Order: sequence, then C-alpha cells, then structure tokens
Amino acid sequence: MTEAVVEETIAPPSLTQKVAAEAVGTFVLVFIGCGAAVLTGADVVATGFAFGIAIVMMAYTFGRVSGGHFNPAVSVGAAIAGRIAWTEAGIYAAAQVVGALVGGLALAITTAACDIGWSFGEPLGSNSFGDNGNVAWAGAFLIELLLTFIFLVVILGVTDERNDTVAFAPLAIGLSLAAIHFVGINATGTSVNPARSIGVAFFSGADAIVDLWLFIVAPLLGGAIAGLLYPLVFGRHAEPVPGSGFGAGRAGVPGLGAPNQFEQQWNQQSEAQGQAQPIIQDGWMWDPNAQQWVPAPPEASAGTADPAAGQPDPDDGEPTVVRPQD
Repeated sequence: MTEAVVEETIAPPSLTQKVAAEAVGTFVLVFIGCGAAVLTGADVVATGFAFGIAIVMMAYTFGRVSGGHFNPAVSVGAAIAGRIAWTEAGIYAAAQVVGALVGGLALAITTAACDIGWSFGEPLGSNSFGDNGNVAWAGAFLIELLLTFIFLVVILGVTDERNDTVAFAPLAIGLSLAAIHFVGINATGTSVNPARSIGVAFFSGADAIVDLWLFIVAPLLGGAIAGLLYPLVFGRHAEPVPGSGFGAGRAGVPGLGAPNQFEQQWNQQSEAQGQAQPIIQDGWMWDPNAQQWVPAPPEASAGTADPAAGQPDPDDGEPTVVRPQD
C-alpha cells in the first residue's frame, strides 16, 4: 500500500501573534533587566548581562514570530532600512510600550511586596541625566544616540541574510546589548530603548518622568541613522519591503514607503522594455522617476500606447492600466 504524503502548509505568523510576541518579549526585558538593576544596586556586570541574556532568551523564543525587536528604536531602524513596513513598525512600537508598562508595574508590585525598602516613586531601574544623574543632558544625549546606533548596526548586520551568522543573531545581539550597558550604566542607566524607559519611569517618580524625553528621542534618532546608513553603505540583501523606507506615496502624495506591488511591477516592466510607456488612468499618469502619480498632460491622455510593443491601443476600449485604489 502506498501511503500518501501530505505536505503541511505552515501559515505565517498573524499580526495578533506578532503583537503578542513583541509585548511579551518587552515585558520580560523590562522585568528581568530593570529587576536586576534594582535588586543588585545597579551592579554594572549583573545588570548588563541581565539585559543581554533577556534579549537572547526572547529573540530565540519569538524571533520567528515577529523578528524579536522589543524596542521602538529597532522597529524604526528596521523600517527605514526596508526590513518591515511602517504600519507594522508603528504597531510593534505600541505593543512594546504596553508590554514595558506591564513589566514595570509587575516589577514595582513585586519589589514593594519583597519589603526591601523600595516604595512607589523611588528609582526603579529608571534612566536619568543632569541634576538627577551623573552627566549633562548633551553628554547623555550623545551616549544614548551613539550606543543605539551601534546596537542597530549590529542588529542589521547579523540579520543580513548575506551573512552566515543569522542563526546566531540573537546571541550576538544580546552580547552587544550587554556591552552597551557596561558603557552607559554609570552615565545614564543605559536606555537605548524608549519602551524600556517608559515602562519604569511612571513608577519611579517625577524626576524619571522629567528626564524621559531624552530616552525617547535619542534612541529613536540613533536607530533611524543606523537604518538609513546601513543599506547605503553595505547594500541590501533583498528588495525593500513594500511600505518601508523612504519613497513616494500613491496618487502623487509624497510619503513614507517603498514602492507598492503595482509600482514594483511597473518598474520591472520598464527595465525589461528599456523604456517606459506611460501609464494613464482617469487623467493621472505614473511618473516612474518620481515614483508617484502626476496629472497627465492632454497629449498623453490622448493615448501613447505602442501596439507593436504588445500594449493595448487606447482606441480599442481597453484601458492602458487600472490605477491602484488610493
């Protein structure tokens, strides 16, 4: 008897699963990393490795689901680098902040219940600078920006499919985060992650909330710079994900986003033909150079299709193309 072999189709992770992975992963990062900072008196080695090991744990656990960002700066850098769409990056960031806040609350309740002398409103692994920390705001800003930039370059590099390090990426990323904490803990408490800072700031008193802006802006800027420079300097391992990077929006409206599927198809056809025949619909014409829709000139609207090139004649009642919905 011949047994039929049934191929099981593995469905890609749903958006709900990705959101859950990012929220849970960020929760664990905050609870373990900031928990080590609180319970060890901000011991540099213990805290640094706690954050690094937490990332290794969660990246290996959820990397296949969401990519294992657990950090809005990582999501922004990945979107600019063309790895994920901006819409997904925004959803990831929201999930990360929620997970971090739940992690901060769980840590605050646990620490208070341990009766070790901590109470709500006291530092809880929070970040600080200036009067509340050890460095001036300009120095803190540069530290957070540069450390986040380095962190994102490592992430983009070890997850580049042209390398043979992808399987070990979580380990490399975790070690880099530990090293970054060794540098920054005594200066700012090391954030490089807006969600991590938000997650504990609201349980750490007014000083942490006042300083919070720096630990949101500097990491996001550092991640954005890394996301912009990495593909420019080292190239891409694949085409940008639709809706990522910097590109033109639809219907002539500038915006963020790599070319959508229609635009990518048109670009490929243009390259194959060696020249671009105009795409016209409803008085609009696709400009492949500007990567956007522009008003069609009257002479173009009259029809410029070339039947010899296999394109429909505009007089036969067939439209040259169906313009995508806005």
